[in-house]
Amino acid sequence: MNKRMAILIGVLAASRLVAGEWQEKYASLGKLIVTNFASSPFPHPLRAQGHTYQDQFFAAAEHYQDSHVALFIPKDFQAGHEIDFVVHFHGWRNHVSNVLARYQLPEQFAASHRNAILIVPQGPLDAPDSFGGKLEDADGFKRFMEEAFAVMHKEGVGGDGRLGRIILSGHSGGYEVISAILANGGLTDKVKEVWLFDALYAKTERFALWFDHHPGRFIDLYTEHGGTKEETEALMAALTGNGVRYFRSEETKATVADLRDNHLIFLFSELPHDEVVQKRDTFQRFLETSLLSPIGK
Repeated sequence: MNKRMAILIGVLAASRLVAGEWQEKYASLGKLIVTNFASSPFPHPLRAQGHTYQDQFFAAAEHYQDSHVALFIPKDFQAGHEIDFVVHFHGWRNHVSNVLARYQLPEQFAASHRNAILIVPQGPLDAPDSFGGKLEDADGFKRFMEEAFAVMHKEGVGGDGRLGRIILSGHSGGYEVISAILANGGLTDKVKEVWLFDALYAKTERFALWFDHHPGRFIDLYTEHGGTKEETEALMAALTGNGVRYFRSEETKATVADLRDNHLIFLFSELPHDEVVQKRDTFQRFLETSLLSPIGK
């Protein structure tokens, strides 16, 4: 068996695992829907010939054809006139099934008791690439969310609810697609919060334009060795120079009030890059201090 065929078999196996066993795995917490979206990031013309990173080639067939999207609806979710969403984007060398498991996203989402739906789209599959595919196209995110509603209605979720508030969350390389969504995704006014988990590598001007013109919360969690410290400190210096107020703290010292009451939040974590989402249930903590309503309220 050649390497390409082995990778393809592994991808198919991972997809089956998510679609079958993983739905059962999370059944006690809520409903997990795993399906293909026409509007998902890939395939995309700009990766039709694959992608090369540091002299290593990542073929389109293995890394840029997977269009899976996971939707997690927590137990006791209540569909109202509007439905709120958290859309989370993974980083390099990852895939949806691993993202759900390693970072304990459904567990943290369910434990937060927020009345919202979690969406995790597949980006570049197990590749070192931040490109967001169709979600970087003009109005690409709007089309994606329209398809999410169509899938939900097919699955009997959401009733007649309209699109409500959106939180964009990203770990590591997930920053690029979020910045593109803010710039030209077609739903910028619906985005009420942005969370970067050790992810502010570039495109800083797009994030600054968003939080300068929108009142929603912006959280930038950064680490010593994750590659985001220099960019984060440069942003804070620019804000200070322009007289813009912001909250800065070590992650472990920030209180619930600190997280709820501030518009711009910079948190330093001493954790390794790949542990900042789940090690201290930080994703859950951001959910609990967000504008999202608790279930039953």
